[in-house]
Amino acid sequence: MRLVILGGSGAGKSTQAQKLGKFFDVPLVSTGETLREAISGNSQNSAYGELNDLVMEAKPYLEDGELVPDEMMIEFIKVRLKQLLNNGWILEGYPRTAFQCEELDFLLEDLGQNLDWAIYLQVSAVVMVNRSLGRSLPDDQPEIVQRRIELFYDSYGALRYRTIPILEYYDRRRRLLTINGDQSPEQVQQNILTLLG
Repeated sequence: MRLVILGGSGAGKSTQAQKLGKFFDVPLVSTGETLREAISGNSQNSAYGELNDLVMEAKPYLEDGELVPDEMMIEFIKVRLKQLLNNGWILEGYPRTAFQCEELDFLLEDLGQNLDWAIYLQVSAVVMVNRSLGRSLPDDQPEIVQRRIELFYDSYGALRYRTIPILEYYDRRRRLLTINGDQSPEQVQQNILTLLG
């Protein structure tokens, strides 16, 4: 099983990615978690190896709540997925732009893999803010959370250009599952598994 989990900050991507990873017994590739670990110095092991230099380049963007540039993220994912060549995986925190979607498809083609589904956790802006501020991650300061939400929504409450093309991209390829992420984590997981089944 190869899945991409999409959604805004606080949508429950990490929670669902972990649950699905356990359910399908496949590794979770969480870009946010790996970047945070590397920045805090907890990832100096051979599993990350060549990722460490990439992570240090990304550090200033993360600290400001900005999106890491496409080129850095694409390289990061390329290294990570090559390490998991023969396994399935759950990808969380990537792709975040339509360009990254295309690059992911090119990479999977090179690796002889296919994406099964892109799962979009649809959550209201209010819930995103409340959940993000309720976590205890080092980069979940109010102003950084607000900046992340702004990258996701514009002042009219509509999805921004960064997200809509991703949803359209996977919808056109009949690979998009949209789930109501406002529900309890257990209910969200059940809904995902029902649709995947």
